Amino acid sequence: MAAGNYQADIHNNDYEAEYRAKKLDARGLVNIDGRKLESLNGRWNFAPDLYDSCRRARWWSACQKTEKKAPGMNKPEDWDFEAWETMPVPSCWNMEKNEYLYFEASGIYTRTFNYYAQKKDERAFLFFEGASYAASVFLNGEYLGSHWGASTPFCVEISGSVQEFNRIIVTVDARRSPLRIPTDNTDWFNYGGLYRDVYLLRTGPAFIKDWFIRLVNGVEIRADISIEGGTAGLELEIPELNIREKLPVLDGKASLRLKASPHLWSPENPKLYDFTLKLAEGDAEDDSGGRIKDRIGFREICTRGEEIFLNGKKIFLKGICVHEDHFKLGKTTGEETIRETIRDLRELKGNYLRLAHYPHDRRFSRIASEEGVLLWEEVPVYWAVAFDNSETREDAENQLAELVIRDRNQAGVIIWSVGNENADTDSRLTFMSGLAKKARSLDDSRLISAACLINHEKLMIQDRLGEHLDIIGINEYYGWYDPDFEKLPKILNNSKPGKPVVICEFGAGARLGQRGTVDDLFTEDMQKRIYEQQTETFKTCAYIAGTSPWILYDFRCPRRLNRCQEGFNRKGLIDADRKSRKAAFYVMRKFYEDM
Repeated sequence: MAAGNYQADIHNNDYEAEYRAKKLDARGLVNIDGRKLESLNGRWNFAPDLYDSCRRARWWSACQKTEKKAPGMNKPEDWDFEAWETMPVPSCWNMEKNEYLYFEASGIYTRTFNYYAQKKDERAFLFFEGASYAASVFLNGEYLGSHWGASTPFCVEISGSVQEFNRIIVTVDARRSPLRIPTDNTDWFNYGGLYRDVYLLRTGPAFIKDWFIRLVNGVEIRADISIEGGTAGLELEIPELNIREKLPVLDGKASLRLKASPHLWSPENPKLYDFTLKLAEGDAEDDSGGRIKDRIGFREICTRGEEIFLNGKKIFLKGICVHEDHFKLGKTTGEETIRETIRDLRELKGNYLRLAHYPHDRRFSRIASEEGVLLWEEVPVYWAVAFDNSETREDAENQLAELVIRDRNQAGVIIWSVGNENADTDSRLTFMSGLAKKARSLDDSRLISAACLINHEKLMIQDRLGEHLDIIGINEYYGWYDPDFEKLPKILNNSKPGKPVVICEFGAGARLGQRGTVDDLFTEDMQKRIYEQQTETFKTCAYIAGTSPWILYDFRCPRRLNRCQEGFNRKGLIDADRKSRKAAFYVMRKFYEDM
């Protein structure tokens, strides 16, 4: 593309405006639970693109719709798709080659696939479970849209663009930025790439786009369903509850309010019911769109005063934090890794996990619901966010919406967290209270929390955001970052929160096998002693309704560069190998056994 005697892509500093103008966000998200999907995982061609040349110079436009085979070079182009190395999808590029370990720029993924419509008027969508951080999607020389947010799903309809032979190109940009969510300064590793699953979804001209089914007031099942395309009606079946209801559809929406007495889901009895949603016309037997078959649990979570109640019974959240970080896979995960994490939680005698500090893989909430594990899920509004920036706020609201829409049918999820350790400014209060309001508008069946602040001068819990939350989360590291442990009992005694408090982080670092006195930093002995002090103090405070120490496993962190950490945060109760227990693990287990 030339302008006079110059290449426009060389001189156009605002080339990104074209891509920012077409967003893939929560408004277009299709719920893929219970659907027939076709995987596009596998080996994709890949190239690091340090100058973002694919988008800047529009390499993607060379793949026109009329092509019946992979394009070849007819002039000296700078790209050569088929000659590039291959990269597994899903994966974090950081873990695939040593030279990519700290690569933080744009990478280009491309592959071809064949497509033959199976039904008349078939519609098709590309679905991405996660791309870190920003992704732009191109098909057959057409730009389809861009998504911001590393850990939430997005999709795009390709019905008008797909043909028999197709080339898809996805650019993934892992650059950190002070205007993003999360911001450029975090306390975890910045993994990049198409690190979660990619799918093709086929539907009919009318299909079920999304649904939200839950229990309200202990006796009423509520269902809200959205339908894309015209349809005469919808049917909901829950055979075990003898429910078979026909619902009218008006303006693409259907709803149900029905008295029922289901067995309530709990960690002790994670009861799930089979249900079917079916269109009254069109593809009523098509699991990709006209019929949804899945499972759901019914339970109630609420607060009264300074206590949390599950199904009307007081509950103490016995948990631990966990990062999506694996010594071999990075941020990519799988079912076995998730189930191993849950087994380790059970060995700890816990019932809940805080999935920090961003949305974890979709399968975690599904498996937790099957296994009877309670979850705290959160968006990465973390540390020094640009609270005054409107695009940053839009980014945070969209990621929150994509998370809530994805997981609000999973009984195990009980808490949405809107942020972590943010300074109490007016702009932060407006930003985060707005997120709390957004979460409630999308989901009326869960609790809202955030990691709030302690006033270290007055020695008390004090954060204006707490007024907008159901649960006040507190991160404190007395005995570790602040060696004066006696401040903690003073803070607890001075505070009158009027709401349940979850100590959502506490702990200390220890290098596995490092021994010494209880005063020697990074020894298992010092970590164990701090856990003993913390747990003994918690027992004396009535308004503490749960704890989740930091953290289950050691994890990568480039800011941790002392001789004991060597690029890892060593606060795990289990080593980065995910097997070796430190002495403090057994202190925490004894505390939970006694609660």
